[in-house]
Order: sequence, then C-alpha cells, then structure tokens
Amino acid sequence: MANPTFDQLLEAGCHFGHLKRKWNPAMAPYIFMERNGIHIIDLYKTEAKLAEAANVLRGMAKQGKKVLFVATKKQAKQVIADLASSIGMPYVIERWPGGMLTNFPTIRKAVRKMTTIDKMSKDGTFDNLSKRERLQITRQRAKLEKTLGSIADLNRLPSALFVVDVLKERIAVAEANRLGIPVFAMVDTNSDPSVVDYVIPANDDASKSIELIAGTLVAAMAEGLEERKAEKLDNEAAEAQAETPAAPRRERRRVRRNEAEAPVAEEAAPEAQAEAAADAAPEAE
Repeated sequence: MANPTFDQLLEAGCHFGHLKRKWNPAMAPYIFMERNGIHIIDLYKTEAKLAEAANVLRGMAKQGKKVLFVATKKQAKQVIADLASSIGMPYVIERWPGGMLTNFPTIRKAVRKMTTIDKMSKDGTFDNLSKRERLQITRQRAKLEKTLGSIADLNRLPSALFVVDVLKERIAVAEANRLGIPVFAMVDTNSDPSVVDYVIPANDDASKSIELIAGTLVAAMAEGLEERKAEKLDNEAAEAQAETPAAPRRERRRVRRNEAEAPVAEEAAPEAQAEAAADAAPEAE
C-alpha cells in the first residue's frame, strides 16, 4: 500500500486539530494555521512524518520484531484491534494495565494464570468444583481475557509502541520512555510531541483519520513481514542447493581414486605374467 496523498489525508479529516485554547505550544511546528478558533495541522508534515514512520516499522517487521498497538479511546478500539490482528501484532484496547511494561514479569504471571484456568477446563478439573467455584473462576478468566487477551502470546517486551492519543495513553508512553522503547504516535494539537520518538501529527479523534494513519503503518509492516518470509525461503533454497553437490563431489573423488589405483594394477600384470612363464619353463624342459 502506497503512502496516502495530501488529498487523501485531507478527505479523512487528518488536518483538524483542537480548539486554540487547548493547544500545546510544543506542537507549533506542526500547525499550519488557525480557523474559527480551531488549529489546522500542516498535512505536508503529516505526509512526510507518516512516510518516515512507515519505513522504520517496515524494517522492524522485516527483522521479526513485535510492535504493541495501544488505543483505548472508543472510536479507535475496533479499528486498531482489526488492523493489529491482521498482521499478528499484540494490542491493548481496554484500560492500560499499569506496569505492563515496567513490571512485565507480573503481567506474565497473570497470563500464566489464564493459561492454567484454560487447562483446568480441558482436563476435567472443573467437574470436581462446585457451581459457585466454577462461576468465580469463569469470571476471573473473562476479566483476564478482557485485559490481557491480545498480549497473551507476548513473551517479551515489545520492540516499539504505536499509540493513538498520547494524552490519553500517557501512562503507556511514560513506561515506554522509561525503558527506552521507541514510541510511534498520532499526535494532536493538544499533546506534547517531545515524549514521542516518531511523531505523526494528525487528528486522533476521527475514526477515518485513525484508520488511514494506522492502516498505512500496518500495510508497511505487512510488506516487511512478506519480505522476511521471502528472504527465509531464499535462504532455505540456497542452503539446499549448497548441500546438493556433496554427493557428486564424493563420486568424483572415488573416480579419481580408482584412476590412481588403475596404473598400479596394470604395471603388476606383466610381472605376474613373467613369473608364470618362469614357473612353466622347467616343465617344458
């Protein structure tokens, strides 16, 4: 998928910022103008920053790195869940569990607990529990699924975060900054871009804007994953080709060895004939 054009960004409403009185002065470089008390984002800068972020994320996906998508605001939840799951990336669309990154081992314990409950339901342990106990465990499992469902397969810290609305997800951004995890984010005019490594100035309230920006990044990552898959197949083919000539080489060595031994046998033949003739001579006399 090619990066969206200026007109596509305009049509999706990516240029609409917040009211002037709500602006963050640090966003001044990304603001084009003010109209009717609302700041208008410079879409040329959005276009450039989006292309830069897409390129970096493509490289990360090609290297097999995981990117965690974070969007807990209502208009972004389903969009991010669908896009992230399409490329097998983890996402958080419910409340951000505090300490998810900085206290990752504890989160892993919760995931293991969820796995244990699943195992209990399969091996028949549930049958030995009372109805009340089963109900309590089922509710606990549902709660864990809601909070951790999409990150259950995340065995290590993500290599990067993609965030919709830096202000709303400030805890997630703060944890990533503390651990040195790069943050890619849609940053509106009311947010601080200094806490983000890859700023994408855009309207983070409109679902169309979110879908266009996030969709572009996901498409770039999908390309990276395809390139990774193609490289893996090429490497496997090269390894197989390198192993194939081994048998012919052994055969050639065997032929050369036989050729080297052949003259010795030929030279031995006349001597054997001479000895046979000498042995036969007395009998002739």
